Amino acid sequence: MPPEHLYQSEIQSLPLLQRGKVRDVYAVDDRTLLVVTTDRLSAFDVVLPDPIPGKGAVLNRLSGFWFERLAGQLPDQRLDLPLEAVLSDPDEREQIDGRAAIVKRVEPLSFEAIARGYLIGSGWKDYQATGHLCGIRLERGLRQADPLPQPLFTPSTKAAAGDHDENVGFEAVVAGLGRDMAERLRRITLSLYSEAAAFARERGIIIADTKFEFGLDSTGDLVWIDEALTPDSSRFWPASEYRPDSSPPSFDKQYIRDYLEMLDWDKTPPAPELPETVIEQTAAKYREAERRLTGH
Repeated sequence: MPPEHLYQSEIQSLPLLQRGKVRDVYAVDDRTLLVVTTDRLSAFDVVLPDPIPGKGAVLNRLSGFWFERLAGQLPDQRLDLPLEAVLSDPDEREQIDGRAAIVKRVEPLSFEAIARGYLIGSGWKDYQATGHLCGIRLERGLRQADPLPQPLFTPSTKAAAGDHDENVGFEAVVAGLGRDMAERLRRITLSLYSEAAAFARERGIIIADTKFEFGLDSTGDLVWIDEALTPDSSRFWPASEYRPDSSPPSFDKQYIRDYLEMLDWDKTPPAPELPETVIEQTAAKYREAERRLTGH
């Protein structure tokens, strides 16, 4: 049986390339990678010391669901190969069963593509201080968690593990990637978000915002990479409990962020340990998001 929780994978038969905040990446060959989604959880760009049981499997399944659901918009990084094709050791396969994906190597873009449909989180703090959201001027009088007049593309830099992502304006993406690619990135980000948000709303979930990552394959084509509309990369609100002028309850890691905000912690490593009740509630929220969105 696969382990109940997996904080760190240990695959000896393949070279380890990196351990990210959540994912362990191994080299299969010069064109192929094995990506393991662990049960690690990061908050405020710091990896927490406690795993969330089953979280990696939920993220892996939910990403697969969205990649398939939105396949008509953009190809993703996954390859249709079984684990046996890259791991001959059954013990190694069992360790990561349900948590792994075999993907083609791509060149990741140096920006994270964020779509925001509601005024919440860092966007709300930015608006309170400046009247802008990531450099975009908004109308006066908006409340916390209000829907935006239209979804916005608010890119950020992609920080290394341990560093903090930084919001940047659209022109920074133009400077880094060229105007044609920047405009394509904005267009596909908002299109993916809009389609996913409409689908989720029919299932009782509001996707307040979400983060996408993209890369270029060996032919220079844009490819969807990393994860897709998971509780790690999105804010999922139960539509039945949504109220503006407050921070709505959620099926994502905002629950843990809210808990950590109450502690005397400066948001730098090492992160504090989590109570068992917080771990269990977080795991339950992730499972509920998957159940509502996929029906499983």
